[in-house]
Amino acid sequence: MAERAGIARATLSKIEKGDPSVSMAGYLSVLLILGFEARLAALAAPETDEMGLALDEERLPRRIRG
Repeated sequence: MAERAGIARATLSKIEKGDPSVSMAGYLSVLLILGFEARLAALAAPETDEMGLALDEERLPRRIRG
């Protein structure tokens, strides 16, 4: 799996242990290989980010709000 993810075996071992020193890119590579594309896409989808949408709404000028 490390080879497919393009990371060292030591890095994969750190990911398996939940080591916070591993870059997000390393974690992302492994998650994509494991087939989590749809879940990652849903996680990053702006339309499902209620807090982000609320903050955007607050930043809009009053005359544009619906």
